[in-house]
Amino acid sequence: MTKQLDLTDIQGNVIRAYGRFGYPVARYVFLNIRESQIARDFVGAVTKRVTSSVEWGDGPGQIKQPNWTVNIAFAYQGLKELDLPRSSLIGFSHEFVAGMKDRRDILGDDGPSSPENWDPIWVGNRKTREQDVHIFISLNARLPTLLEESYAWLKALVAEHKDGVVILGGNRGDDGVLLDYQDVNVVMEDGKPTSKEHFGYTDGISDPVFEGTPSYDLNVEGRGKQMEDGSWAPLATGEFLLGHIDEAHEYPPAPQPVLLSRNGTYMVYRKLHENVATFDAYLDEHGKKYPGGKELLAAKFVGRWRDNGAPLVKAPDAESKAKFDMALMGSDKDGKDKLLCAFTYDDDMSGAKCPFSSHIRRINPRASLEMIKGPKPGSMIFNEGAFDTPGALVNRRRLLRRGLPYGQVKDRTRDDGNHGIIIMMLNADINRQFEFVQQQWINYGNDFQAGSDKEILLGNHSADEKFPSKAVLQVDPNSDQTPYFLSKIPRLVETRGGEYFFIPSLTALRMIAMGVVDPT
Repeated sequence: MTKQLDLTDIQGNVIRAYGRFGYPVARYVFLNIRESQIARDFVGAVTKRVTSSVEWGDGPGQIKQPNWTVNIAFAYQGLKELDLPRSSLIGFSHEFVAGMKDRRDILGDDGPSSPENWDPIWVGNRKTREQDVHIFISLNARLPTLLEESYAWLKALVAEHKDGVVILGGNRGDDGVLLDYQDVNVVMEDGKPTSKEHFGYTDGISDPVFEGTPSYDLNVEGRGKQMEDGSWAPLATGEFLLGHIDEAHEYPPAPQPVLLSRNGTYMVYRKLHENVATFDAYLDEHGKKYPGGKELLAAKFVGRWRDNGAPLVKAPDAESKAKFDMALMGSDKDGKDKLLCAFTYDDDMSGAKCPFSSHIRRINPRASLEMIKGPKPGSMIFNEGAFDTPGALVNRRRLLRRGLPYGQVKDRTRDDGNHGIIIMMLNADINRQFEFVQQQWINYGNDFQAGSDKEILLGNHSADEKFPSKAVLQVDPNSDQTPYFLSKIPRLVETRGGEYFFIPSLTALRMIAMGVVDPT
């Protein structure tokens, strides 16, 4: 990669998914601004401790890995309270200005996911603004004791600026207790940390790689974009960072001045509750009937096997999975990444291996959407010459994913516990990337020739008996098998809150703190 990024200017949580770098616990804190000048002083104090993307190590240009990290972002109302000039504020995207709650129809946050069911912190009061979330601060730590150390530092800093900022409560914890923070942590099994979430799936695979990605994350196979010759290349930086060229060879829309937006990005923060009892019951019910059994059916829901994330396109049955597992065990880190990530749907255009409604196929269809129906049932033809790269349509919808699970599942026979996942998705264009994927690919299946069938795991499935949710698990059209129909799919994941934030660069943070943002 020839592109060089100024890692000293980019916040660390943009480049790194901290959970993979030895930070199993984190705390997310939300603040309200009461007085602008004092709040800017607070931002300046936080900025001195903000973790950048500089590489960790003992080599040239590297720094020692910190015991805990600090990162900061702002909701649109927070930037207004910090007195950014109007000519800068009008440059932010419409969806960021509106906020997540006002975009609920686009996102499918209805029924149990409706804002009235969200944690109290997200209700807000635009008339007084004293309960609106203005600032987001994330603290990631190597140990729980170090997390408490970081939180003590933050509380002391807030106390010093108490007339300017306050920590907001209203995050639901165990037994409905309202907390001043949202804690997250990796899921433990037998006393050991895992990379799983509460449904039991191995998580955090195939995060995108883009131009300028540091040397510790150079594996692009399956994580970048596929080229015409079958090779892989990093995605354009502008898909994830403002002020850089994107896949359309353009600069993504951004506010002025350039120093305010460059090296910054938008963050989508969502708290998602997992209905583990409903999931287990539905999986058990259909697992008894599904050919191949319960674990293969669970793999069909997501497109990967639960235990180690083996993709179905490479391991579509128990026999092929056993061979895949052996190869995985004998590989180093780069080899594992390649086995888990480097695949396409070229040999599975019928969906017989990885269904069209499975999670990974909806989130990242790779190059499969550039295929058109062929003359025979189930056949496909590549739409040659239409795109410079095979995955051009998908490359403009990619998302960097951050966050960790929250809570513990104490009773898998109940849905009402405090457990789920905090998902934070980073992108340069909320509407084109996150909202498009959420609306068109998760909650609607037309692009996948699946009509109104939703993505199995995250879809806003309806409890209405007149319009029950369903999904089809495809089979090889040349075989004598019949497709399996999942009927009356229940809502497996429910939204419990969230907001759109802007993550500024270190340069922009200093400008905001000093009150010198000048778009002229």
